Amino acid sequence: MNEALLNPAVQKFIMDNLHADVHKMMLGKSPFEGISSKELAEQIDSKKRSEKKLPTWFGQEGIYFPPKLSVEQTSSELTAGYKARLIKGKKAIDITGGFGVDSYYFSRQVESLTHVERNSALSQIAQHNLRLLGASNISFVVDDALAFLNGSEERFDTLYVDPSRRVENKKVFLLEDTEPNVVENLELFFRVADRLVIKTSPMLDIQSGLTALRGYTEELHVVSVKNDCKELLWVLSAKNTEEAQIVCSMLGSERPLEFRFKLPEERSEVVSDYASPAAYLYEPDVSVLKGGAFKTLVSRFGLKKLDVNTHLYTSEKLQEDFPGKIFQIEDSQSYKLFAREKNPGSFNVVSRNFPLSPDQLKKKYKLRDGGEDFLIFTTAVNELITIKAKRVL
Repeated sequence: MNEALLNPAVQKFIMDNLHADVHKMMLGKSPFEGISSKELAEQIDSKKRSEKKLPTWFGQEGIYFPPKLSVEQTSSELTAGYKARLIKGKKAIDITGGFGVDSYYFSRQVESLTHVERNSALSQIAQHNLRLLGASNISFVVDDALAFLNGSEERFDTLYVDPSRRVENKKVFLLEDTEPNVVENLELFFRVADRLVIKTSPMLDIQSGLTALRGYTEELHVVSVKNDCKELLWVLSAKNTEEAQIVCSMLGSERPLEFRFKLPEERSEVVSDYASPAAYLYEPDVSVLKGGAFKTLVSRFGLKKLDVNTHLYTSEKLQEDFPGKIFQIEDSQSYKLFAREKNPGSFNVVSRNFPLSPDQLKKKYKLRDGGEDFLIFTTAVNELITIKAKRVL
């Protein structure tokens, strides 16, 4: 950590050059003694990347930014704030502390937090920044997480781990392949903490994860931001005896929603009656689709499913609490009839359980993209159909 970068004149230069060509800057001469052009370019690049993702860090004077990879891999403030709700008790430990965004939000939930990071440079950066942001209840440890836990006699109320999904420069997808190996080290984790919160990629198969975690999962939070699935958060307890509750959480919109269910409930539901579009059309949020609540939505909201493999739903009455997008249907017809007609105008083209993609449909029928109207191509009651609709919620 080059503290010369914290000089007010250097900080002003970084802020004034947020939109400069950093690649060109690297090739030039640094205007500051003791600071390389590469260091300046890295600070500018990482600060710019944080503007929307980490507005608190972006707006605070004197923040020291790590290389861009750490900024790209860190949680957004929105998801870090959500994760903090899962941290319980007075003492917590983040054994994969990194840049410290999660740790900052965790520290606001507990009396004391331990931030463990084996990269000494990154730990130093996190300590500088979090002190600057007023987080005075965090202890910083530079060590390998497993080595630290094996040598520690402390107990914590919550242990948080975000295992690396890139091992030896290769992406891994199974929990057993991450670093640290959370499955192999569950006993160690439970020896030092009563409650575990594990973050994994949204690509991880849920049933695979539940099996690997051996029945310890109390809750699985499937978190999306603006209909983009961001992460899976596994809340574990050594004393758990219940089926895991799946919590689908939708963040980043004007109406954040939450939908809870259990997999046995989903498995016990029977849906055999499918329907053509009625007055309203419902498309589940990606978090609900990832969670697998396909049949549960029918009974919870009094809806009809369009088809067995079409995860779109319909009703005559508006169900405002539905966890996803809601459309008011203006017209629906068979795809064969649509294909014979001319359809001028601009549309947001959607394809669900349909043989052609939106791009293929736009090209084939010369559809202009955009506007407020939606043109939805799908399958209902074993027939290809087209729905014209407007977004309600």
